[in-house]
Amino acid sequence: MSQRLPAERPMPDGGGPGRDTSRAAEDVAAAVDEALLDAAARTGAHLAALYLLDEAEHMLLMEAELGLPTWGAKPWARIRADADAPVAAAVRLGELIWVSGPDDMARRFPGTALSVPYAYAIAAAPVSGGERTPGSWALIWPATHPEDLSPDELTTINSTSRRLGRLVTDAAESGHRLRAVGQPRALTSRAPALADAQQAASALECVDRFTDGIAAIDIEGRITFCNPAATRILGLAGMPALGCRLWDRVPWLRDPVFEDRCRAALIGQQSDSHLAGLPDGRRVEVRLYPTPSGISLRLTPAETDEPVPVSAPDDEPLPLGDSRNHLHLASILTRALDVGEVVDLVADHVIPVYGVHAMALLVAEGDVIRVAGSRGYSREVLDRFDSLPITLLTPAERVMRTGRPLFFGSWEELRNAYPDTERVDDAAAWAFLPLTVSEQRIGVCLLAFTHPHGFRPKERATLSALAGLIAQALDRALLYEIKDRLAHSLQTALLPRALPQVEGLQTAARYVPATREAGIGGDFYDLIDSDDGVIAAVIGDVQGHNMTAAALMGQVRTAIRAFTVTDAGPGEVLRHANRLMIELGTDLFTSCLLVHVDLRLRTFCAASAGHPPPLLCLPERHTEVIDVPVGPLLGIDSDADYPTVNVPFPPQAILVMYTDGLVEVPGVDLDHSIDALTEHLARAWAEPLRQLTDTLLGHSPTGRRHADDIALLLLKHDQSPTA
Repeated sequence: MSQRLPAERPMPDGGGPGRDTSRAAEDVAAAVDEALLDAAARTGAHLAALYLLDEAEHMLLMEAELGLPTWGAKPWARIRADADAPVAAAVRLGELIWVSGPDDMARRFPGTALSVPYAYAIAAAPVSGGERTPGSWALIWPATHPEDLSPDELTTINSTSRRLGRLVTDAAESGHRLRAVGQPRALTSRAPALADAQQAASALECVDRFTDGIAAIDIEGRITFCNPAATRILGLAGMPALGCRLWDRVPWLRDPVFEDRCRAALIGQQSDSHLAGLPDGRRVEVRLYPTPSGISLRLTPAETDEPVPVSAPDDEPLPLGDSRNHLHLASILTRALDVGEVVDLVADHVIPVYGVHAMALLVAEGDVIRVAGSRGYSREVLDRFDSLPITLLTPAERVMRTGRPLFFGSWEELRNAYPDTERVDDAAAWAFLPLTVSEQRIGVCLLAFTHPHGFRPKERATLSALAGLIAQALDRALLYEIKDRLAHSLQTALLPRALPQVEGLQTAARYVPATREAGIGGDFYDLIDSDDGVIAAVIGDVQGHNMTAAALMGQVRTAIRAFTVTDAGPGEVLRHANRLMIELGTDLFTSCLLVHVDLRLRTFCAASAGHPPPLLCLPERHTEVIDVPVGPLLGIDSDADYPTVNVPFPPQAILVMYTDGLVEVPGVDLDHSIDALTEHLARAWAEPLRQLTDTLLGHSPTGRRHADDIALLLLKHDQSPTA
């Protein structure tokens, strides 16, 4: 039957003299709602939604929706503008995003595939707002929709985007701007023509004859019909039911799993089922038959001995198909800092659930495929994978080229598809999953199974979605490793290549970068041998972990070197360096400890700009904290003074200078940490100087993972050759 396309409504006049502002805003909302209803009617979509961008919060807030129950829309009423979701991508890219089904969603938007694990197709389009994109809107069809949008659908989507854009833009300019708050208006679809009274009576009589329970609920879950059998099964006899929420009247259906099945049926418009347990121990199978206006329910005694499924407790592992497990995996993957952590997390969460025998993450590197990480494969097998030409016809090459997964349930399937394939392991089934980030294919996740494996459609979609999460984590880890190597190379270049050899003085120094967050540290040390026999040792820490901090660290080192050769004392050198930092106008501050060692007089003179105190270990394990007067950090007060202290430095004494990364731990008193380091130094003082640096670093309260950089400089008054 042909349908006359409704004409676009004229825009509200924006409010003239005496016009009621709230009424004008209602007219704008009504026009927006009409545009969504028209688009859904023309395209046959059963769901529609409009999102407006809240630029202050960087969020997309749902303004209106059609076809979703209030309880079903809540999880998606607020979406981050940078989220892994089609409606967010439509705003960021300013273009139509078409996702043809769950497989396509799993490959391109794994986060959405896992958080909304239902079968549907979606078209998300930007609201055309001129130079800015004020939001996006979406239409949703069942997953049975053809793989491509039809020309008529494309025309409707484009015209509706312009129509919504005019409404939203003109409303804002006229002072009636729509302001979404994440609590959308629920629209009502246009009702179909009702059957005549005789047909309705006959249908009711027919349904009443069924011994199975037949009931119906609208999209909000309100009961609209119950035959006598359903009334008896649901326990509704003698109580008002019509118009009441089903799960309010039937406590044993007040189940998150049943609610999820209802949501899946409404979104995917596909029949589903739920096995429910009655209070008396009987079990009932509830079949769900959805339409855009609600769900018909068929209730029958369960003919199975299987236990009634219940929600898993929070402390028990959830099956891989559970969206909460997916979200948990997505959350922990965001914290993975290197490829090894990504492999470990994926292996720990996927291998035990699916019975995966082995896995490997393969990435393209130039003209070859490289193994970025693996679990369960022998070194021999990995060597066969590593450095394969990227043009070689293999399953991995095809997946990397097409971006589509490949599943082989047996060796015969794999061999039939790729006759030249050699069997390199004892696996019996394989999944080759594309690793795609922002439409860029970066590699392949290979999963091998011990036994032949039948990959069901839902399982394939789940694995593809997991591969999307793995790809994002792997991409971050690879980028982190690159930045980490560059940062540490630059940091090393800014520190002394080697300490000068000074007769009568052993020296050892170490720099240990932070193990979290790629960045360039601001910790530094230096040793300056002057002509007058005085050796200047300096250690410091510039605030921050970035290029600015690194550049400032280089300037501070240079300034201290320049002022030291003028025969100025430690306090005067710090005063000059402080004034220089203030003149540079930097917002960063620097702590610094400067020590002038005179081996002839067997003393040292020290000055501190807010730096942790040095430690002095005398022969026979007597160790103490040197109380150096502490002046302000460099770069704060142009008139600051830095008093000095003179301390004996006898033969065999060891002076330990360090940055706060060695002793500072959140929630732990700094003096206590320094005292613990002092005691540790007293026990290890007889070790060779280089070994002693490792010992002290190993005593760091943060263990092997350092939240901050550490610089360590040791000086020993000794006549032996420099260590």
